[in-house]
Amino acid sequence: MSAAFVVVVASSFVAAGSVIWYVRPRNRSGPLLVAVGLLWTLARLPVPDGIDRLVGGLWVAVLAHVMLAFPSGRLIGPAARAAAGLAYLSAAMTGLLQALVPASPGVAAGAGTVGAVLSGCAVIAVQAARWRRGTVTQRRLLAPVTGAALLATTLFVVVKPAMIAGAPIPYLTAVTPLAFAAIPVACLGTLLRGRMDRAGVADLVVRLGAGAGTPSIQRALAETLHDPTLRVTYRVPGVDRYVDLDGHDLPPDAGAAVTRIDRNGEPLALLVHDRTLLDNPELVDAACAAVALALENERLTADLRARLREVAESRNRVLRAAEDERRRLERDLHDGVQQRLLSIPLVLGLADAALDERPERTRALITEARGTAFAVLGELRAIGQGIHPPVLTERGLEGAVRELMALTPVPVSLRVRLAAPPPASVETTAYYVVAEALANVTKHADAGRAEVRIDADTGRLTVEVVDDGRGGADTAAGTGLRGIAERARNNGGRLTLTSPPGGGTRVEAVLPCES
Repeated sequence: MSAAFVVVVASSFVAAGSVIWYVRPRNRSGPLLVAVGLLWTLARLPVPDGIDRLVGGLWVAVLAHVMLAFPSGRLIGPAARAAAGLAYLSAAMTGLLQALVPASPGVAAGAGTVGAVLSGCAVIAVQAARWRRGTVTQRRLLAPVTGAALLATTLFVVVKPAMIAGAPIPYLTAVTPLAFAAIPVACLGTLLRGRMDRAGVADLVVRLGAGAGTPSIQRALAETLHDPTLRVTYRVPGVDRYVDLDGHDLPPDAGAAVTRIDRNGEPLALLVHDRTLLDNPELVDAACAAVALALENERLTADLRARLREVAESRNRVLRAAEDERRRLERDLHDGVQQRLLSIPLVLGLADAALDERPERTRALITEARGTAFAVLGELRAIGQGIHPPVLTERGLEGAVRELMALTPVPVSLRVRLAAPPPASVETTAYYVVAEALANVTKHADAGRAEVRIDADTGRLTVEVVDDGRGGADTAAGTGLRGIAERARNNGGRLTLTSPPGGGTRVEAVLPCES
């Protein structure tokens, strides 16, 4: 190989690696490319035999490492690690054979050729698998480097055995170094394209500020970042929840990366995007900064739609609950109270008929009618228990909770901070939260103690019930916790359950409580 070829190939690796190393010092691709250029040069210079044996095939292994680890510079996945390990093992075995059998260079050359060909085939297989599984964003990023790497590796796999066998392939022998020199150029081109993409953020700002007819922020970001899978979710104020522009919760995607967008130090939105963009964080940060103000406006729209959806769902739940309650009342009244009420005028009619001739019978019938009336009154009170707990009316929230504590066999402490009685609906919900939580402490928690905390602050009422029991509670496992969670949502609040196995249980309800 001529000295010009050596200089061109070595210069391309060293120069491209140096630029990448300077621009992205944490990316290992830069120093690896520089190492390939230096090792390539040492392998073709008249150096002592020991050094020649050591570095003769090492540049091939380092180059395989570069191709397998691009663009992050890290070997990701067992297949990439195995292929890189095979390449380094092949280089080490070749050097060892050259040192142990110096009189038979053909043996070492043959072994090195077999190892290099196997390594090249492994690199091709891994690159093909990455391309097949890759997303649109990943393929766009990998296309130049993958193309150059596959071309160079294929030529190497073909040319190396032919050269050992002495076959005349002058054109392929001349083209192969140039194909290898294209790899660092492709790596550098990919890096420069990333910087050009960051320059396109300015166009994004212009498009979003154009007014009518502009695309949505999500679509504009997807086009700027070249990620058609990109999604934007907006934070609902006061709640750790994110929704899309239509107010829907976005299902989790284990294969995606998430970047949080803040404005004035507060979380504003989440960007769910392809993991490949993590290799160009400057581009993502620039795009997020450019759209922060526009996202604030869209967040208000998303929040409004989410609240309207919640109101509609809550209204439907209330209507269903009201219908269920009406049917319960109708059934209870029909089966019990109505029959007893109908019996009272019948008994009084019999008493009237016996008034003149059998006064003792009349008194007995009147006594029976009176007993029936009291029984009906008791049934009506029992039915009313399912609508509003009378103890709340009589004693207020703190007194009602203390009565629940007195009925709980586990020691319970109470801390209450209420400047004024909360609204009736909020008070009822808070009471049922404590009642259900303490019932679970008694039946399931196996706890030694529990604590109830009720705080009213900044327009909301917070109810917490904490125990030191066995934990493991789940809203999906029982209707009681689901019921109080539903009550909290119907009142515009939320219920949070924290119950790790063996770590106790914490039930927290946050309810709007405007003064």
